[in-house]
Amino acid sequence: MARGDGVRASGVPPAPAPRRPATGGPSPGSARGESYLGIDIGGTGIKGAPVDIAHGRLLADRVHIPTPVPSRPEAVAEVVATISHHFGGGHHIGCTFPGVVMRGVVRTAANLDHGWIGVDAHALLGRATHRAVTVLNDADAAGLAEMAFGAGRQRAGVVLMVTLGTGIGSALFVDGVLVPNTEFGHLEIRGKDAERRASARAREVRRLSWRRWATYLDEYLGRVEALVNPDLVIVGGGISARADRFLPRLRTQGAVMPAQLQNEAGIVGAALHVRATMAQLGAGGLAPARRRTGAAAAGTGATRVPRA
Repeated sequence: MARGDGVRASGVPPAPAPRRPATGGPSPGSARGESYLGIDIGGTGIKGAPVDIAHGRLLADRVHIPTPVPSRPEAVAEVVATISHHFGGGHHIGCTFPGVVMRGVVRTAANLDHGWIGVDAHALLGRATHRAVTVLNDADAAGLAEMAFGAGRQRAGVVLMVTLGTGIGSALFVDGVLVPNTEFGHLEIRGKDAERRASARAREVRRLSWRRWATYLDEYLGRVEALVNPDLVIVGGGISARADRFLPRLRTQGAVMPAQLQNEAGIVGAALHVRATMAQLGAGGLAPARRRTGAAAAGTGATRVPRA
């Protein structure tokens, strides 16, 4: 992730540069004037921005702050609160997390401090921000955004999104319904986690040529294809901006397309998720800063891609 997104590595972020809404219509949050903030928690950086959920666009330049080292829950929660306060603190907040999240509780944390495992992320981040917060897997969030506004828009059948970054994330959709927490980046290939061979970070660390790295990525995608037989594979992450260097070298059976939202996908998807969760809960909405159970814990029903 780039660190030149309008925030200094330390201190208070500068004021956000507002963006014009996608149309000249009413409030971009919803018909009721609600506003949504998406925050993407990653292994190296945490970034966020308010989102126009009707059009899948950011309403201000995103704020980016390096992930604390060590990335303990309380330290990361403080950064999330800083981003929330920077944008006024009045939004409904959706957050991504690089691991399995079930009913708001973190189950895996491969690229963050292992102290996250077992933490109720909804409750922790809700207390830190004094707002209602939902949390979902980071690749699932990116997939929701791409299915609503990007390469997967109006695509039926089985669609797989893989995000190539510090690790490999995956999001699987069947006729527009998310199958959460697939974590296909941890498939074992030649005795190693796939992300240790085929992630964008692996290419950089091992100084692999595009040709060599594409062979590893192709082997990984072939393994996943054998499991789920996708009609479409969407390749995301920052590296998707250079898709012309490696996509033509792949030999997958189904169609392969680069992601369109690139590094904004997680932020947009997190905002879509909190909106969908509120719709599931009805008029009661989300309760901020206290532990939620059942459906209120995360919108535990099926997450369907919203219609743009």
